[in-house]
Amino acid sequence: MNWDFIAELAVCVTIVIGSVFILVGSYGLLKLDYPMSRLHAPTKAGTLGVGGILLASMIYSFALGDGSLHELLIMAFLFVTAPISAHFVAKVHLHRDHLKQDLPVPPKDPLWATKDTGGQPQPD
Repeated sequence: MNWDFIAELAVCVTIVIGSVFILVGSYGLLKLDYPMSRLHAPTKAGTLGVGGILLASMIYSFALGDGSLHELLIMAFLFVTAPISAHFVAKVHLHRDHLKQDLPVPPKDPLWATKDTGGQPQPD
């Protein structure tokens, strides 16, 4: 067993694992009913899937001797921005009154920035 075979095997395994995660995330995006549950599938599974495929690309480039860290930078950017964009989508969902119940009035606190929704005034 030589190093080329081990590298090719590692590339194949990471591509298959990444593809399975992307498939599960896409299926969850299509089949889940509510926006908050629909948001969970592509952000978690899609991020892991793209990360797996980028890891396969890194292994392949280092096995050929043309090592590149571009994939590592893409993966770091993806892992940093995916949760932030999911958080913004969730906040938009909450603020567009898609919930069946009223949101609680945020407490008056000078240390934290909260959005005043025009609820009942809080006693000081």
